[in-house]
Amino acid sequence: MCLIVFAWQVMPDVPLVAASNRDEFYARPALPAHRWEDHPEIYAGRDLEGGGTWLGVADRPGQTGRKGSRFAALTNVRMPHLMKDDAPTRGLLVSDYLASSLSPEEYIRDIKHEAHHYNGFNLLVGDADTLIWYSNYGLMNPKNGQALQPGIYGLSNALLNDPWPKVVRTRAQFGCLLGIGAPEDAYFEMLSDTATVPDKLLPRTGVPYEWEKLLSAVCIQSPDYGTRASTLVELYNDAPATLHERVIR
Repeated sequence: MCLIVFAWQVMPDVPLVAASNRDEFYARPALPAHRWEDHPEIYAGRDLEGGGTWLGVADRPGQTGRKGSRFAALTNVRMPHLMKDDAPTRGLLVSDYLASSLSPEEYIRDIKHEAHHYNGFNLLVGDADTLIWYSNYGLMNPKNGQALQPGIYGLSNALLNDPWPKVVRTRAQFGCLLGIGAPEDAYFEMLSDTATVPDKLLPRTGVPYEWEKLLSAVCIQSPDYGTRASTLVELYNDAPATLHERVIR
């Protein structure tokens, strides 16, 4: 997943609202969001190559809201010159949290000593009380690994709130939609924006210009790679989490 904007402890009784796009090669096999047979508490899509997921929620049986709802999501950090071919799959960082009974703080503490084995990642893990962002390439960022304060955040393939044009634009639009109480369809319309940004605003991440331009869109379209699903998640104080997904390809 390559773009997620989210409001943390901004909306009354809804600690978390998150809207996201998952970008991936079309040839990589995956299942849409569903209840996992081997972990029925998890509701998420599934990467059939690595076995994990890019975003999901979980509710413990008999528990809802603050006692049971959990959320996790992941984006890759775009550093092609540092890619390791033998690195473990990053999607398990999401599913392992959702399947665990650890608090967000405990889970981040447990994975820190192994984080350097993975290619670059941003990980969000949380429940109705605490949300933590952790990146293995943002170790000097004061927010890294700490409980986030209330606010509206954006995350793509750099670090939290890095001002990539699509992050800035979508984060602002997301805040407006929340403010006016927009319907669900409006969030999916926001996520379907295929406009690329002017060349002078493109980030420089080490990929060729053609890819940099392509990847600058909120919703990416190309013959082999692009946005495959859009998702809207809400985590409530006193009800089970909801996850609505629209599969694009």
